[in-house]
Amino acid sequence: MTEKLPIRFHDIVRHHGALSRVAEIAQIRRPGDAACVPPTGLPITYRCDFGSKTRYSAANGLTMARLIGRLRQLRHSDQLITGQVRAVLVGSLYASPQSLVIGALTSTTIAAVVAWATCDAWLAASAVLIGLVGLKRIADALRGARPEDDGLVQTRRRELDYRLGALAYSGLLGLFGFLTLTRTTDGIVQLLAVTTAIGYAAGIAGRNAGRPLIALAQLCCASLPLAAGLLLSFQTLQLVLAAVIVLFVVAMMDITLQTYGVILKATIVSHEKAALAAHHAALARRDDLTGVANRTAFREAFEERLRVDTQATDRLALYWLDLDRFKEVNDTYGHLAGNALLVAVAGRLSERFGRDGIVARLGGDEFAILLGVADRQAATEAGTAILEEVRRPIAHDGHNLRTSVSIGVALAPDDGGDADTLFRNADLALYRAKESGRGQMYFYEPVMDEKIERRRQLDAELHGALDRGEFHLVYQPIFDLGGTRICSCEVLLRWTNRRHGIVPPAEFIPVAEDNGTIDAIGHWVLYEACRAARDWPADVTIAVNLSPIQLRATHLPTVVLDALTASGLPSQRLNLEVTESVLLEDVDASLAALEALNRLRVRTTLDDFGTGYSSLSYLTRFPFQTLKIDRSFITDLDHSPASIAIVQTVVDLAAKLGMRTVAEGVETQAQLDQLRRTRCDAVQGYLLARPLPLDEVTALLAGYDAG
Repeated sequence: MTEKLPIRFHDIVRHHGALSRVAEIAQIRRPGDAACVPPTGLPITYRCDFGSKTRYSAANGLTMARLIGRLRQLRHSDQLITGQVRAVLVGSLYASPQSLVIGALTSTTIAAVVAWATCDAWLAASAVLIGLVGLKRIADALRGARPEDDGLVQTRRRELDYRLGALAYSGLLGLFGFLTLTRTTDGIVQLLAVTTAIGYAAGIAGRNAGRPLIALAQLCCASLPLAAGLLLSFQTLQLVLAAVIVLFVVAMMDITLQTYGVILKATIVSHEKAALAAHHAALARRDDLTGVANRTAFREAFEERLRVDTQATDRLALYWLDLDRFKEVNDTYGHLAGNALLVAVAGRLSERFGRDGIVARLGGDEFAILLGVADRQAATEAGTAILEEVRRPIAHDGHNLRTSVSIGVALAPDDGGDADTLFRNADLALYRAKESGRGQMYFYEPVMDEKIERRRQLDAELHGALDRGEFHLVYQPIFDLGGTRICSCEVLLRWTNRRHGIVPPAEFIPVAEDNGTIDAIGHWVLYEACRAARDWPADVTIAVNLSPIQLRATHLPTVVLDALTASGLPSQRLNLEVTESVLLEDVDASLAALEALNRLRVRTTLDDFGTGYSSLSYLTRFPFQTLKIDRSFITDLDHSPASIAIVQTVVDLAAKLGMRTVAEGVETQAQLDQLRRTRCDAVQGYLLARPLPLDEVTALLAGYDAG
């Protein structure tokens, strides 16, 4: 019956060269793969003669074994990919709806034509099923791309839906080809059915390579029924063609797996790069030391909250925080202690306010907090909580680190509607808080602008003032109780600025302590005072005030020793004064600093005694040689019995402890007379002498010495 046909399907592929090229597709060889390369090093060539069945069977067996191993490995590794990667790979099944629509329409049309041409009921039924499944798949494709952020369960469901439709469609195409080969004899009809199925199989192997198990199943469902239909003919060329189709399936399986490997690697690399970029973006918005948001992230979040909360009835409270005397912690305990303090403060603030607000480190020892508040009272309560959190001591390396915080607060929309204005106003309020003695919280008020601007200008002018020679010293004599002999002089710092003229110490000293210039200024004062006192009479000492920052500095003994050595002044003629409030901040560090100074044989004085907590334990714990009674008690001596009793008690107590007493602020004769009755050791004040330039005090000392 075969000889009677004008055209047979095997006649179309009878040409040996064409058949050889199709067969060579099945040759799967990788560099170094000994199974595919003969000992001579020459590649295996498949020919369409049956004399090489042994070589064909061996190579094919090795190829199949390798593919089966790779399929097992694929199934195992497929369970290990992340949900995000799986979602992308499943999404690739829906990535090109146009190709799916075109393929479905083309295959359905060809099936309909073949069924019409043959008038075969089985083919007609198959064509109808192909059309229905094709329409269903077109409907799914036209729904458009689906999001890739579905959960794992939803992703697997999408994959299952696609798998069922794909296998049904490819199985119907394979069945249609099988029926065409077994129920018809028209070569053209057979060619249409076979090429449609083979073309679909080849295309789907690349299109669906992102989910290789689906692609391979489609490949087999569409192609292997054709091989089965050819084998049933039991004719030579059909058998050869069936073998070629099988080899084609094997080759396409290998190509699909290789394509999947490339796609999977690219997807993983893409996700790793995206994750790394997201990680870097997060790091760029986090403070490296504390882990809270940095200035950039805080500003972005602040501006976003301003946009979102524009119509809200609640207010936004911006808290600008500055740790008090943080530099002293660094100078006393080192930078590791300073870092530990910053980390601890950030952790406390984040734990307390990070859930409902935003906590950020703006740089250095500055932090910011953004909170939604109902009213000013709620903002005040939150600010009080911040003060309490920061004030709690922090344990580090056997020490209790203590600090406080100054806070400036601006409310939106009351104090501004944009980030720049609110930042500026919170900063102004912060300056006011620091100026008021630290550990304070102030809300922004419009009247702050002028005063804060003055402080900012002084801050800028202090930098470089020492180099410009704008500072000078004056000396106020301290007399013995009789008022006839100078026993010491207290050095006082004065600043005449190029722009602002004479600036009072009470105004510029706090600014210098805040911006750190007090350290260099204090060193200069110490050196100049020692040099000036060197030429005074041997029984006259020089008294120099120490700032808290100087007292906390670990290098203070070295600085003092250098000043004494450079000037040649004996150490016992130097008297360093510290205030009571300094001792409260860190008792252990203060005690260590004073003991180190005493080992140099430098005298120390407790200044302004009575203005702080006036703890009597100071007098027993700290190695002071002199007590300086604050002027507030001296002012009331001539009309307040209570002040007289207090001064008398202090003088008697100091005498019993072996300390000298100095009364400062003596301005009337009545005050001096009363102090003489209390037997105070020395007195100081405008009644006896005002602060004098160096040349005048030197002349005064020379006159007393001559007398």
